[in-house]
Amino acid sequence: MPIRVRDLGRTDYSATFEAMRQFTLQRTVDTDDELWWTEHDPVFTQGQAGRAEHLLDAGDIPVVQSDRGGQITYHGPGQLVGYLLIDLKRAGLGPRTLVTIIEQSIVELLAQYGIHGAARADAPGVYVDGAKIAALGLRIRHGRSYHGLSLNVDMDLAPFQRINPCGLVGIEVTQIADLGGPAHTGVVKGPLAQRLMMGLEGSSDVYRTAGTA
Repeated sequence: MPIRVRDLGRTDYSATFEAMRQFTLQRTVDTDDELWWTEHDPVFTQGQAGRAEHLLDAGDIPVVQSDRGGQITYHGPGQLVGYLLIDLKRAGLGPRTLVTIIEQSIVELLAQYGIHGAARADAPGVYVDGAKIAALGLRIRHGRSYHGLSLNVDMDLAPFQRINPCGLVGIEVTQIADLGGPAHTGVVKGPLAQRLMMGLEGSSDVYRTAGTA
């Protein structure tokens, strides 16, 4: 089945969360998989099993309870958010394989800009010299994934100081622009989409790349 790529522009988190939840609930065995790109208005999102102590000071930024995995994180303009709406059962993929594909795709993208990123076995995401540059959070429902990744490109990192990002106390946060890479999400999303699709195709011969919808 093809993977359709949709660029939603800047969106409200709650509205996008409900849209992808409804997409997942209503899809059938014949529904194409989709990859949604967006940037969110400033928001803290708390994972399904998120612990309140990791929110230090919300201030004027809203906090939204989500049904993804993981702890609390921040989304804001200048951060590329990708939602992977994938029928894992149809593709013969497990959740851990999807996480690995996402992490490896981001590592390869960063390498294109001369940035050495790496995954951690004990904490999903991608890190550069110990600082977190990308977060992951997924939900699998009836063998179908939603939610996905957030990659810091060129954003205000200050709100991360109001939380323990992804439940990691004392973790530093970084972004592509501060490491010599491009300072625009529009430059990043095409190459990252290509790597994600190559990773999915490499894991299953079910997948074939589709054009942008």
